[in-house]
Amino acid sequence: MSKLTRRNVIASTALLASGVAGAATTGNAASGKRYLVHHALFWLKNPGSEKDRARLIEGLKTLRQIEVIRALHIGVPASTEKREVVDSSFDVSEVMFFDDEAAQSAYQSHPIHQKFVEQCSHLWQKVVVYDAMDL
Repeated sequence: MSKLTRRNVIASTALLASGVAGAATTGNAASGKRYLVHHALFWLKNPGSEKDRARLIEGLKTLRQIEVIRALHIGVPASTEKREVVDSSFDVSEVMFFDDEAAQSAYQSHPIHQKFVEQCSHLWQKVVVYDAMDL
């Protein structure tokens, strides 16, 4: 498996962000709206456990109820071509779009997010988060 580097993940996140933002928020993208992109990668304590992966995904879906999230994409590693720059070692990924840092901060302290962490954190061994602001 290739080494996970910040540059690789940021580049991947930027590509994904541009696609999801365009698809999920066509009106705002056309108006030049800039977003804060929040990308979290999760590694399960029990890699390969379909039950644990499903529980984590269901937990992530509850976050859609949080009003400050403009778009949310939940995914698993794609079976794309294996290349040095592709890291598919994670189990679940989520990408969220916020209007700004204040909205992202409100999400962090939101009761639904806190409940998700409380109910699902036992499922993962590691989480890596990348936050980026559109230029």
